[in-house]
Amino acid sequence: GIVGVFGYCGGVIGRYCDQPEMFPGVAHFHTIRVNQPGGKYYNTEFLKKLCDLWDKRGSGLTNMHGSTGDIILLGTYTHQLEEVFYELTHDFNQDLGGSGSNLRTPSDCLGKSRCEYACYDTMALCYDLTNEYQDFLHRPAFPYKFKFKFDGCPNCCVASIARSDMSFIGTWRDDIRIDQKTVQAYVGGEVPANAGAFKGRDWGAFDINAEVIDLCPTKCM
Repeated sequence: GIVGVFGYCGGVIGRYCDQPEMFPGVAHFHTIRVNQPGGKYYNTEFLKKLCDLWDKRGSGLTNMHGSTGDIILLGTYTHQLEEVFYELTHDFNQDLGGSGSNLRTPSDCLGKSRCEYACYDTMALCYDLTNEYQDFLHRPAFPYKFKFKFDGCPNCCVASIARSDMSFIGTWRDDIRIDQKTVQAYVGGEVPANAGAFKGRDWGAFDINAEVIDLCPTKCM
């Protein structure tokens, strides 16, 4: 069956049991997709409120997160959908995610906010494009689903290649930069190796060929 909330054509996945007389508890078991925050950052208060809402309005089952990236709220009745939607938008300041033949909820890694490998601001780009294509997110206009995902580097922590139609992957576009003074300080022992994890042991003289260059998997150094 098809089910949704007023004004939106995406965000709710309709689930109906084909034998409601035998299984009245799951006669309806609709799934709601909620747009996750950038980088999937939450505070404890928000998560408690979300769980309380779903215990009251739904089954209490959640999936944090689906492969699309959304907060997945599993299982509720048709008459609860508008109530859930109202509380999410008015009390939680949260929007529904995408479902069906539309732009699915854009998803990003935490990028520059925490990761030293990020080559661009994934959260900023994800936020901008989510707002730019908001109408396509909630009012399906495509013959099939379409996904953006944003990886800050080739480690692909959100699996953008495998799980999206348009991948944004940060790469380094300049020559590798080497701070030769810091390298010399590291070799000379002024900068503790491994952030001091092995201090107090005699590892002998630092051998840059054996410990760095020969370990390069591509042999580019």
